[in-house]
Amino acid sequence: MIQVLVTFAIVALLQSAVYGAEKIRIGFPEFNSSTFTLPMAHLKGFFHEEGLQAELIRIRSAIALPALTSAEIDYHTVVAPAVTAALRGILVRVVACFTPGLTTAIIARPEIKTVQELKGKVIGLNSIGGGLESTVRIMLKHYGLDPDKDVKFLATGGIDTRFAALKQGLTHATAGSTPADYLGKKFGYVVLARAYDLFSYPNTGLVASVKSIKENPDRLKRVIKAGIKANRYILQNREGTIQVMMQWMRIDRDTAVATYDGSLKSFNDDGAVSDAGLRIAIDESRKAINMTREVAFSEVADFAMLREAQRELSK
Repeated sequence: MIQVLVTFAIVALLQSAVYGAEKIRIGFPEFNSSTFTLPMAHLKGFFHEEGLQAELIRIRSAIALPALTSAEIDYHTVVAPAVTAALRGILVRVVACFTPGLTTAIIARPEIKTVQELKGKVIGLNSIGGGLESTVRIMLKHYGLDPDKDVKFLATGGIDTRFAALKQGLTHATAGSTPADYLGKKFGYVVLARAYDLFSYPNTGLVASVKSIKENPDRLKRVIKAGIKANRYILQNREGTIQVMMQWMRIDRDTAVATYDGSLKSFNDDGAVSDAGLRIAIDESRKAINMTREVAFSEVADFAMLREAQRELSK
């Protein structure tokens, strides 16, 4: 598995040289706003404050979850795959949520003014059956559309080719996460809706193995505290956050500004997710694996150390 990690993971940090700090390895899938909390915690020194030295490793969830259960990484950041894995009996749990809102936006040609006007239209997505489609389906249902009957989904690839298909008239709308909304408006398209304005959903946060939670709860609490501190910095320090986004995501200032403004509402200040949001994630995972029985929150999440971290930070 270590060889797999070396092959698929990119070590993405400047190592903190703090003597005696406890080393941890955290997996994340992409350099974007959704997974930005823990990189911010590293770059602004919040892990250091908690006596931790974090190594951030870019790794796909399909590889990260087995690495998590074998203790080759200590934590992962993406919630939905972990919920699905837990329902399949993998011993992992969601232990905190730092972005309980999705930045996904539905973007349409300028003649389309409302989501309801997408009835009978074609929506271009990166792929069929992925997370983006699931989010768009929930958004369409919110506006009274049946995603199975009222629209057609078409796989049109990455964001550049999705916009190209929109321009060519092959599709009437597309969807994507920030800064796709910024790019769409630059091209003359309109943003019809943003997911975080419609519903809560545990997008990214912290995932740990059941073994790690039991054996090292204090370390877990400190990781969560560093994440909460990072989110509070993001919410309170626009310019400082924009500068770190430029550094971490390797984007220009205009894109960083748009990313910050477009994603700000997706962050929380306490690491929590609503029961309704967690229930949506569970129900989506149940559908994905054809599970019909009801699922208790405790089967996929363990927020005991989150509550401890919240109490300590409230003092």
